[in-house]
Amino acid sequence: MRSKEHNLRYVVIISAILLVAVGAGILMLVKMASDTGSIFQVNGPRAYVAVIGKSNTSAFWESVSSGARASAAEYNLDMTFEAPDNEEDFEAQNEMIRSAIAKGADAIVFSAIDYNGNADAINEAIEAGIPVVIIDSDVNSDGVSCRIMTDNYAAGQMAGMQAIEDVEGELVVGVVNYDVNSANGQQREQGFCDAISSSGRVRSVYTINCLSTQESAYEGTVSLIGEHPDINMLAALNELMSLGSGYAVRDMGLQDEVSIYAFDSNVVCVGMLETGEIDGLIVQNPYAMGYLGVENAYKLINGLPIDSERIDTTTTYVSSSNMYDIDIQRMIFMFGE
Repeated sequence: MRSKEHNLRYVVIISAILLVAVGAGILMLVKMASDTGSIFQVNGPRAYVAVIGKSNTSAFWESVSSGARASAAEYNLDMTFEAPDNEEDFEAQNEMIRSAIAKGADAIVFSAIDYNGNADAINEAIEAGIPVVIIDSDVNSDGVSCRIMTDNYAAGQMAGMQAIEDVEGELVVGVVNYDVNSANGQQREQGFCDAISSSGRVRSVYTINCLSTQESAYEGTVSLIGEHPDINMLAALNELMSLGSGYAVRDMGLQDEVSIYAFDSNVVCVGMLETGEIDGLIVQNPYAMGYLGVENAYKLINGLPIDSERIDTTTTYVSSSNMYDIDIQRMIFMFGE
C-alpha cells in the first residue's frame, strides 16, 4: 500500500513540474514574439484599413464588404467599410477619404465613382503617406500602389461575343449604362460595342446613361425602347442597370423580342435569367476584390512585397444552360446574401 502511495505522490510531483515548465515556456514564447513584432504579438494597436466602396445597398458591394471583413479578420486588422447611399455621390466619397486621413488610417482601399472627381482626395491621402489600393473602379492618380479589378474592356467583349453568338440576323442595340464619369462603365461599353461590331450585322447602337439606380435604369430602358422600338438587344452594364432593364422589358411584355446581356448577380437577376427576362450575365468576383484589397493593404502597411501593381479578378459568363452547375451556383449566390 505504502509503495502505491509513494508512486502516486511521485507522479503528482512530476506532473506539477511539467505543467510549470510548459507554462514558463509559453510565457517565454509570447514575450519573444512581442519583442520581435511577429504575428503572435499580443500588445499594441492593430493597423487600421479604411475600405470605401461605391454603394451600401447593392448585393455586389455587400459581397465586397464580406470579402474585406474576412481578410481583415485573417490579418488581424481594424477595418471599416463605408459607401454613399447611391453610386453617384462622389463628393460623399471624398469626405470619407478625408475622414480616413484624419483618423490616421494606415491604408485605404477605394473604388472610385468618378475617375477625375475623386482624384484630388485620393492624392491627398497618398501625399499624407497612406498607401491606396484601388478595387473595381479606377481613379486618375499615378500614386496608387495597387489596382485590383475586372478587365472591364474584356468583360464587355465577353458579353458582346456571347450576344452575337446567340442572336441571329440584324442587330439594333440599346446600351443602358451608368455614370459617364465612371471608368469601368465606359470600358465595358467600348468592349461590348467593339465585339458586336465585328459581326457586321449591327444596324444601329443607341446608348443611354442613367443614374446608378434601379429606378433610373427602368425609366431609361422604357424611354430608349419607346424612341427606338426596333431594338432587339440590350446591354445593361452593372447590377442596378441589369435590374432596371430586366423589369422594364418584362413589364413591356418584350422578353421574347429583346435579348438582355447584363452585368453582376443577385437573387433577382438570377431569377430573371431562369425565367428568360435576362439572356446572359457577366458575373464578376466582388468577394475576391474585397479580400485581395485588404490583403494587399496589409502587405503595404508592413513593407511586404505585393504580387503585382495590377491584379485582374475573374469574370464568368452565366446563361440558362450552365446556371445550375455547382461552380456557377457558388458564384451567383454570393457571400452575404
